[in-house]
Amino acid sequence: MAKVFAILGDIHANIDALNAVLDDCRSNGVTDFLCTGDVVGYNAAPAECMKIIRDLGCPVVKGNHDDYVSVERDLSDFHPNAAAVVTWTRQQLTEDELQWLRDLPFTEKKMGISIVHATWDNPETFGYVFDHLQAEANFIRQPTPMCFHGHTHCPMIYEKQINGVYRIDAQDFVLPIGRKYFINVGSVGQPRDGDPRASYVIYEPMSRTVHFRRIAYDIAAAQERIRMAGLPDRLAERLEFGQ
Repeated sequence: MAKVFAILGDIHANIDALNAVLDDCRSNGVTDFLCTGDVVGYNAAPAECMKIIRDLGCPVVKGNHDDYVSVERDLSDFHPNAAAVVTWTRQQLTEDELQWLRDLPFTEKKMGISIVHATWDNPETFGYVFDHLQAEANFIRQPTPMCFHGHTHCPMIYEKQINGVYRIDAQDFVLPIGRKYFINVGSVGQPRDGDPRASYVIYEPMSRTVHFRRIAYDIAAAQERIRMAGLPDRLAERLEFGQ
């Protein structure tokens, strides 16, 4: 049976979005999963989302919010909304769940595919890739021709050729042999590219095809969970606009 990978991340405790994505995975014959991290943060179902991801038994890398929640640290320099969610999330999780987050690796490889939350050059510092120079720094350390990541919540492709690095807008794309790719899968739980639908990627190794998927989900239900939990209302509002 041919492998079909789903690569998803930045779930951010959004159970409504995650369930919609997994339904879409089942409809598209996905056989294997990879998770680019940030299972928790921002939304109101951290334990539920963690259980689903753990039950998948798939490779998962550590995101910055997974790190913030699982390790006690001074939050005085955080944005007040971010600090409020970190503190609240810690209180929702058991010690076993917190330890699982602590133990997550920063990088993973499977079948010639690598995953990282942010970048391979300094994965533990969670730097952002928004331009060609930042992508170039990643390519220097990237150990495989293909790497999937998240962190910015904006899906896109960076391609490394002999003569430079090029950005390609998120689209279904057949990956030529002989080049390197750094592919942002977007965010399941809090997209920030102006499209509020959940974002993830399906990769078919046999055809070397990447499919960017956008999945509608019950945003109103996710917003209600946030408000019922007493989390900042701004976190509920932004889901509607993909910000």
